[in-house]
Amino acid sequence: MMQELPIFIGLLFGITVLITIFMMYRATQSKKFLLSVVLWTLVQSALGISGIYQKTDMMPPTLLIFGLFPAIVAIITVFFTKAGKQFIETIDLKIVTYSHTIRIPVEIVLTLLFHYGVMSVYITFEGTNFDILSGISAPIIAYISYRSITVNHRALLWWNVMCLLLLLNVVITAIFAIPSPFQKIAFDQPNIAVLYFPFNLLPTIVVPLVLFGHCVAIKRLLHAQ
Repeated sequence: MMQELPIFIGLLFGITVLITIFMMYRATQSKKFLLSVVLWTLVQSALGISGIYQKTDMMPPTLLIFGLFPAIVAIITVFFTKAGKQFIETIDLKIVTYSHTIRIPVEIVLTLLFHYGVMSVYITFEGTNFDILSGISAPIIAYISYRSITVNHRALLWWNVMCLLLLLNVVITAIFAIPSPFQKIAFDQPNIAVLYFPFNLLPTIVVPLVLFGHCVAIKRLLHAQ
């Protein structure tokens, strides 16, 4: 059972999740998108509270089966359907870029969880997770890219590619640090927190939305070259 945590950590993370959803809604201006994300968040909240993700002996892990994989399938569906492609073209990339600032509070929460013994050091900026650089640089690159009438597509494209690589680095590392048949590292202090609500919303809601934002931006910016 996960040890008791100060309530402010859960509140900080909960607010971060809400801001992430709100920013992506602002970028899409789609009530259908908002409804889909809210419903998925409620489903993931219920699964997290039910304790299903704490069953760590399944292969693949339940967190991947019921959490991350369906979100990735949804993203792929958007990119390979006619309606999805049209939807992608309507998304405001400036707002999407600014939305990556939420990675700062995410990294703060991860570090707090590490110091309370429920998250691996590998998933923090004290270890091998440098994703906080994406959050810090997001408002800077957004300002630089959109300060004039002509958008700096090249700079924005390269920034998205680099930040996507940082995201993939932490996601892959996190999978190897979760108690499961996949675990390869952090046996002394694995990623227990993401098996519990509300922190299970990190790999099932926040990460997919951030991933979606990068994929949309890279697709649009490649066509703009």
